[in-house]
Amino acid sequence: MTTPTVPEPVAAFIDHVNAHDNEAFLDSFTADGFVDDWGRVFTGRDEIAAWSDNEFIGARGTLTVEEVDVTDGLITVVGDWRSNHANGRSSFALETDGDRITSMTIREG
Repeated sequence: MTTPTVPEPVAAFIDHVNAHDNEAFLDSFTADGFVDDWGRVFTGRDEIAAWSDNEFIGARGTLTVEEVDVTDGLITVVGDWRSNHANGRSSFALETDGDRITSMTIREG
């Protein structure tokens, strides 16, 4: 099975996540970027960091990409998420502005 090609800046973002590089992960977002994790919204670096410390980077999460869709600027990555917090197939829909992420919405894959 070949790994789907993930466009930038999302490919670098996933690399940061899988390397558990907290600073690079946070730097991937715009100043007003947000994470929508199943309806819970975290906006800005401080809120995203607090969420991530417990449920994402801090939970040693890794994503194995299985599918990628790019439609109207929305990059959706579906894959197997493994962490100390949650596990399973998940969908990550990301919007970007240049080389930064403006939003990441996490749902069931």
